[in-house]
Amino acid sequence: MDFDKSRVFIDESEVLKVLGHPVRLKIVAGLCTKECNVKYIWECLGLPQATVSQHLALLKNKGIIMGTRDGVEVHYSVIHPLARKIVGLLME
Repeated sequence: MDFDKSRVFIDESEVLKVLGHPVRLKIVAGLCTKECNVKYIWECLGLPQATVSQHLALLKNKGIIMGTRDGVEVHYSVIHPLARKIVGLLME
């Protein structure tokens, strides 16, 4: 195998860093199967709402998830294809 000197893996390493936290990995795994609001996520994880919101903000800022407003609620879903692929491989 030869090493590709031109490929720098910047995007890939950023996704791996963000998914490297167990809570964020759980959130993304859950969102890969179902679009959810923040209340549903923190109830499922048993974590404080503030903690979940901080993780969601980071995932959103890194382009892993997006929020879609539905009235007063925001429903989150995974939009980054590599994140979906990584979680899919981990769930096999």
